[in-house]
Amino acid sequence: MMASSAGSGTYSVSGIFVQSLRLAGRIVAALGVIGVVTFFSFHLLPVNEITAGFLYLVAILLIATAGGLVESSIASIVAMLCFNYFFLPPVGTLTISDPRNWVALFAFLATSLTASQLSARAKRRTREAIDRQNEIEKLYSLSRALLLADATHPRGKQIVEQIAQAFEFPAVALYDRAADEIYRAGFDGLPDMDAALREAAVRSQFSRDEKSRLIITPIRLGRQPIASLALRGTSLSDPALQSLVNLVAIWLERALSEEAVNRATVVRRSEELKSTLLDAIAHEFKTPLTSIKAVTTDLLSDPAIPLETRQRELISIADEGADRLSTLVTQAIQLARIEGGKFQLNRGIHFPSSLISAALRQMKSLTDGREIKVCIAEGLPLVSVDAELVQMVIAQLIDNALKYSPPSAPISIGARLTEGNVVIYVMDRGAGIPQEEQSRIFDKFYRGTKEQNLKSTGMGLAIAREIVRAHGDEIQVSSKPDEGSEFSFSLPLSPRSGDE
Repeated sequence: MMASSAGSGTYSVSGIFVQSLRLAGRIVAALGVIGVVTFFSFHLLPVNEITAGFLYLVAILLIATAGGLVESSIASIVAMLCFNYFFLPPVGTLTISDPRNWVALFAFLATSLTASQLSARAKRRTREAIDRQNEIEKLYSLSRALLLADATHPRGKQIVEQIAQAFEFPAVALYDRAADEIYRAGFDGLPDMDAALREAAVRSQFSRDEKSRLIITPIRLGRQPIASLALRGTSLSDPALQSLVNLVAIWLERALSEEAVNRATVVRRSEELKSTLLDAIAHEFKTPLTSIKAVTTDLLSDPAIPLETRQRELISIADEGADRLSTLVTQAIQLARIEGGKFQLNRGIHFPSSLISAALRQMKSLTDGREIKVCIAEGLPLVSVDAELVQMVIAQLIDNALKYSPPSAPISIGARLTEGNVVIYVMDRGAGIPQEEQSRIFDKFYRGTKEQNLKSTGMGLAIAREIVRAHGDEIQVSSKPDEGSEFSFSLPLSPRSGDE
């Protein structure tokens, strides 16, 4: 940084020296013009004081137009002295005999200085207007270049290169806070610049160094700083600089949005591929599982086949394992189809009671020996649902109640009409769900902290939630410690029921 400071100091001194030489040259040229006017008016073509004063004013206007305020002001003072010395009596002296000539002399000086200022101001405003137009053209060129940027290359690197090219800056650097990356164009070998950029982004501080012509500015999106930009050799106006910063902020945000879209696309394709692979694997699993289940069922149900107690126990274990593995495969496939976007509803018109009865038939082997209370309100309207999927939800809620309640505790299943909606509910008398876990029980593979030893895949409630969401509702949970839990969800009415 020391070397950099020394270099920038040398650059400033040499620049000031060059500017001083140019100003001195313009002053000498302005004095030369006054000298030419004086020589022409006094020696070559003698004129009276009025004509001489007019010629001096014209010369000063030309000097102010071609040069600046400093040259024209000095030329005004010198022209006043020449006007007094050569044209106001007594000629050849700087004294004035007639008091009226004092008025004329000071009027001439005031007119010269005013004309110089007005001309210099008009020239400055014209130059500023041209500079603003050039800045607008450069910003437009930059926006077009960024619009045509190659999406396969780092966006930050392209931004700094396009800024340096559009505005002809010798050095540009950009710090992207989200990616924690610094992109440079001309700032190589300056480690302290990295720290300054990071500090500007974190603290949202603006800094300007006039000697080295360096600007470091934060880039905000709203009120949140997302990056910082360093520019060397800049002569941008404040509005142009702010426009440049806003343009960079927009393109950084666009890059983040594109990355998010690309990641979402990759995830979606990955889920689709996973769903396809699981479908293929499922067919391979289902065939041997069906064979195993057929064999174990035949062995256990056929009285003609003599089995010892130990053999019957082993076959029963294999039969239960086949059931559990079949359930696991089915749930994994269903969840993968939901996440892969292959989840579709085949709606039909059904009675709520028939949906509950079908689910209970599916769960008969698990509900045998348990007290099941069914309470379905009379006169319930028809519902428009995918019967197979809704039955799966009810069966999952029943299975969940069976696992998390004592064998002696009853389980209530029913349907009621609430605020114009048919609500299906499953209630148990288990230990209840802690408040801090109620928001997590529908996450994939999550099981309650108190029941880690249960034989559960952790996918059932996640699948049930997605099925209910597809029907336009959410599963509601009401639970208190040691009082049990109630899971409920509403079903959309069929158009026929709405007309009635």
